[in-house]
Amino acid sequence: MPEPVRRALVVTAHPDDVDFGAAGTVATWVDAGIDVAYCICTSGDAGGSDDTPRAEMGPLREAEQRAAAAVLGVDEVRFLGYPDGRLTASIGLRRDISREIRRFRPDRVLTHSPEIWWRRLGASHPDHRATGEAALAAVYPDARNPFAHPELLADEGLEAWSVRELWLMAAPDERVDHAVDVTAAFDRKIAALRAHVSQTAHADDLSDRLRAFHLDSARRHDLPDGALAEVFQVVPIG
Repeated sequence: MPEPVRRALVVTAHPDDVDFGAAGTVATWVDAGIDVAYCICTSGDAGGSDDTPRAEMGPLREAEQRAAAAVLGVDEVRFLGYPDGRLTASIGLRRDISREIRRFRPDRVLTHSPEIWWRRLGASHPDHRATGEAALAAVYPDARNPFAHPELLADEGLEAWSVRELWLMAAPDERVDHAVDVTAAFDRKIAALRAHVSQTAHADDLSDRLRAFHLDSARRHDLPDGALAEVFQVVPIG
């Protein structure tokens, strides 16, 4: 039997990415006793469409993400502070994600797919794909290689760590191979999204739109009628 998953690290580009893509799944993990933490590469300072001053947007969105995480039972949320809209899969980003992996020591990492999902292009924001590419490199080979980013060990005492599973959200349809039934967690997903007031306050139809989307995902993956699903590409790491 495989070892149980005890810790899962979610790595995303922006505040609210995890809640749109995987809040129901995170809720089911927390309910199952898995310790979940978030690593968010930017503070979302380029997001929003109202007149909030730009200098206030990043701190506002950080606070919203912490509130959304609390709805799901996630206590640890870390922000890397990269500029929103300008992420690249740089050595620096790979190192910083590797640091979080070595520090938190997760069995599972959930992040963005580095590929384009042509059917829903909005889910494949360039920041998402850059984060997915950097997180993939951090999972394999960087975080497990004691000679990669040697300063993490020499200066910070962070030993190498091997992640067992990589979960990719917003993967192209042909890559998706796993569905999570989030029917019981759907209301918490909506509550988490509503905590992102700067992003969702205007979306009166948010619940209806997401319910329809997750119903379709469940049908595509042969879940029972009426079920709601979040779907992923799951990659075992040898």
